[in-house]
Amino acid sequence: MPLKPLPAGSRAFAELPGHVRGAVWMLLAALFFGLQGPIVRMAIVNLDPLMVAFVRSLFVLLLMLPWILRNRATAMRTQRLSLQFVRATMSMAGFILLVVAQAKLTLAEVSAMTFAAPLFATIGAALFLHEIVKARRWTATFIGLAGVWIVLRPGFEAVEPLFVLPLASAVFIAASNLMIKSLSRSDSPNSIVAWLAIFSVPLTLVPALFVWSLPDLAALGWIFLLGVTGVGAHMSLTRSLAAADASAVLPYDYSRLVVTASVAFVAFGEVPPIWTWIGGAVIVSAVVYIAHREAVASRAAAVQSDLLGS
Repeated sequence: MPLKPLPAGSRAFAELPGHVRGAVWMLLAALFFGLQGPIVRMAIVNLDPLMVAFVRSLFVLLLMLPWILRNRATAMRTQRLSLQFVRATMSMAGFILLVVAQAKLTLAEVSAMTFAAPLFATIGAALFLHEIVKARRWTATFIGLAGVWIVLRPGFEAVEPLFVLPLASAVFIAASNLMIKSLSRSDSPNSIVAWLAIFSVPLTLVPALFVWSLPDLAALGWIFLLGVTGVGAHMSLTRSLAAADASAVLPYDYSRLVVTASVAFVAFGEVPPIWTWIGGAVIVSAVVYIAHREAVASRAAAVQSDLLGS
């Protein structure tokens, strides 16, 4: 059966340079990610954040179920089911903490602090995966952590204790991302995505049982939208990183702070302090530099491998 030609617009987009396509996908991912905090804030009006996390996970699984069934030959195959479960546990712990933070804190500040996840991943890679992290990456990591310090502003004013929520969320997300590196050695990307969707439902159900209440139609609508934007964000992010190096597209991820702050200002009247923008910029700059160094190291390793093989 012959393949159908792509529509003119899709064909023109596919012919663009990789870094341009990557930037467009990253901007779309940033839009979806940036909308999630305000959507959570709307969903919790009559519902506990833990219930929001559970119903969102249920919607995501239902949205992905047709894809999982169509691709079950690869999506359900795993050699390390226990590690899939641990990775899903880390991811869902990070997600639940993030939802609670978005419900209780200024959305722009929460968004800025979630950028710290790659910094914690660098530290975790050195401590637990025994990766060699050279001086320049350590320097960038500590500069990024200084950006977190700027957002928190200790010494200028009393630090809000609830800020531990987005920081802990970033740590769990970093742990989840490190486990993806390990899982990818034996399991396919389809398997990693599918098992996360499957395990997320029981993992978020357990804490939801302690605050159980039935969502009304308005809450269901907002949570369904949360699930749609979540799927769209991860699909766009995957396509962005497939089209270009992370160091080329990560600067565009900073726009999700702009999206979150703008919507939060219009919908809730939240005005983030200037320190949020300064600290967020420092964090993103450090993350982009780390991604750049990883890309350089990866290319150097590939060249060395080619030379050894020739």
